[in-house]
Order: sequence, then structure tokens, then C-alpha cells
Amino acid sequence: MVQNVIGGLQGIIDQAMVGNYVGHTGNAAIGVSLQIFILVIVFVASVFTGMGVLVARFAGAGDPEKVNRAVYQAFIVALFLAVGVMAPVGYWAAPTLLTMINAAPEVQVEALPYIRIMFVFSFGMLMFFMFSGALRAAGDAKTPMRLGIFMTTLNITLNIILIRGLGPIPAFGTTGAAMGTAIASGVTGLVFIWLLFSSRLVIHFSRTMSYRPDWSVIRQLFKFGLPAGFQGIAMNLGGVLMLRFIGSLTYSAEAQAAYAVGYTELFSLITWTSVGLMGATAAVAGQNLGAGYPERSLRSVHVASLIGLLVAVVVGLLFLAIPRTLLGLFGMEEGVVVEVGVQLLGYLAVSGLFITVALVYTGGLQGTGDTRSPLYISIVSQVIVPLGTCAVVQAVYGLEVQHIWTAIVIGHMTRCGLSVIRFRQGKWREIKVEIGPASA
Repeated sequence: MVQNVIGGLQGIIDQAMVGNYVGHTGNAAIGVSLQIFILVIVFVASVFTGMGVLVARFAGAGDPEKVNRAVYQAFIVALFLAVGVMAPVGYWAAPTLLTMINAAPEVQVEALPYIRIMFVFSFGMLMFFMFSGALRAAGDAKTPMRLGIFMTTLNITLNIILIRGLGPIPAFGTTGAAMGTAIASGVTGLVFIWLLFSSRLVIHFSRTMSYRPDWSVIRQLFKFGLPAGFQGIAMNLGGVLMLRFIGSLTYSAEAQAAYAVGYTELFSLITWTSVGLMGATAAVAGQNLGAGYPERSLRSVHVASLIGLLVAVVVGLLFLAIPRTLLGLFGMEEGVVVEVGVQLLGYLAVSGLFITVALVYTGGLQGTGDTRSPLYISIVSQVIVPLGTCAVVQAVYGLEVQHIWTAIVIGHMTRCGLSVIRFRQGKWREIKVEIGPASA
């Protein structure tokens, strides 16, 4: 949770600096770029969910050899996808993707170099997320937290220099935010790899490990990971398509900027914390199921959801009490963009209560090996319900910004209810995880 809160603060600082030095156009550019980037990266990162299931189960069963094999094979797959797929495809497809979401022309000018840098240099971020998830699933949450703090501190330092300029270094504006993220995540990814080969961690690599793919492990990675990847695509596709509806409004650039700041950054104080709880719940639930204690898996979900609700209440009260102060941190001090932003934060104060519970129960399902149910739930709650609501309202009444914010809340409520119901059915208790012996 601490690591994710600090990571969320990094995004807030980026948006605040860009908002003050570039304006709300820069905020919108980062917002739409991240929606597209996350849409792609979550599918690549699906292999990490499969890895987390294997690591938690094998760690709970006391089998370190299988833990190391699972993580190493995930590393090989992620390396291939980052360098061989994401970098070239993302670079060339970026202009088309920005056009598809109805980004205003001035927003596209700011967004194009940002998103291209994020795609081409995605390797470091993928390594960070992968190794952090592996260590947490194996029971070591402190090392990812320390390296996460290091990465965030380095990123903030670089962004202060690159966004506004310092001495002979020119001001890169929005592009500087992407440059800082790429450098900081790349350095941190290399540190992670060095630590794994140094045998200082609970998971470790050796130079005797073969570069050849171990298909018995890779099949299990994708068996459990692909549903989570499609789930991530469904969730973020919903966000991308929501931007199309926002782009159709009269004040589209202002609404997209408010969405980028309010939903993507300020709401991350709830969502990033909840994602931390989701990862912790997945690790604890998976380890205890692997060790033969399913009742502890059940209890971990209940406890984590209460912690998430407490955080959501505190942050939600801030959204209601000082919305203009929060928006002012991003250079939004007057005009339509502020009015739309204040309205959005009011809706998100309610929505946070549901999304935190939904994410925790998703962690319980995924950690125990049920990665299919969250996929179906996400398709219904993050795509069909909110986008269907917007489409119907647009066709019948004419779409206004408050209708979009209402659709977001309804989607989160639906996801919460379905996730709780599915986990309490208890079918995750019967899921088996196994891989064959290591190849010679």
C-alpha cells in the first residue's frame, strides 16, 4: 500500500507540474496517453498475474525451486513482449490510437511524443511490476517498497529537471514527464535484475538457467494470466471508449483534463491503495490455499476490504471538503475545467467505496487461481454497463458530463456486487496448480 501510494503521488506530481507549466492541454495529453498505454501494457502484464498465482501457491507449499522457475520464465516472456512487440508496434500505432479516442488536435500534439517514449522504453516498467509482484507473492513486500520509493524519488527529481528545465537542460514539458519515467523505471529494472542474480532475495536467478522457454511453466503462466490480461483490456478499453464520449462534449479538452486529473490522478489515492491491497490479498490468499488453509484465505479478503473502505472514506471526504484546493495543485484555478473537476470529485467520493471492495475481492479470486471470473465481471461492469448507459443517454436525451460521471459510479457498483457474490460462492477452493519437472 505504501509503495502504491508513493507511486500514485508520482503521477500527481507529474500532472501538477505539467498543469502549471504547460496548461490543461498537457494534463489531457498525459491522461489520454496513459489510458492507451495501460490498455496495452495490462495485456502484456497478464503473464505476471499467472506468475503470481504460481509463486504464491508454490511458496505456500514450500517449493522454492518451482518459485524460481516460474519467475524466470515470466522474465523471458516479458522481455520478448516488451522489446519485440510493444516497442515497435506502439511507436507506429500511436497516431492512430490518439485519433481513435477523439483527442483534440492540440492534445494530440502534446500526447504523441509522450506515448511513443512510454511504449519504446516500457521494458523497465514491466520489469519493476513483474519482480515486485513476484516478491510480494513469495512473501517479501519490503524490497519492492524500497525500490518503488527509489524509483519514485528518481522519477520526481528527473521530472523537476526535464519538465521545467534547469540550467543548460531545456524545458521538455509534457515530453519531459515521459523521459523521467522511462529513465527512472529503466534504472530500477536493472537494479532488480542485479539483485535477483546476487542471491540476496527470497527469489533468485542463476547463470546456469537456460534461455530456452520452459513450456510447462509458460502454459500455466498463460492459463492463469490470459484471463487477467483480457480483464485488464476490458477495464481499460472501457476507459478509452469513455474518453470518446468525453471527446464528444462541447468542452471536450476541459472535460478530458478534468478526467485526467480527477479520475486518473486524484482518484489513484484510492485505486492505487486498493491495488496494493489487491496484491497483498492475492498473495496471502494464494499462499494459505497452497498451504491447505482456505479459511485464512477467506479471512484475508474480509480484513483487506475493511482497510480499503477506511482509506476510501478518508480520501472521499477530502474530495468533498476541498475539491478546488486539490484541483488548484494542477494549475486548475478557474473556468469550465474547475467546475467539471469539482463535479467529478463529488461522484468519485462515492465511487471509491465500491471500487476498493471490488479490487480486494478481485485479488482474492485471482490469488487463489480464479482469473476467469474477474474477466467476465469486468466486461459487464467496466464496458457494457457504463458505455451502454452513455450510449442510451446520448441517443435519447443528449449526453452531458454528469451522465458520464454517473455511468462510472454505476459501473463500479456493479463490479463490487458481482465480485463479492462470486468470491463467496467458494469455487476457488477447488482450483489446482501444478507444473511438470524442470527440463534438463
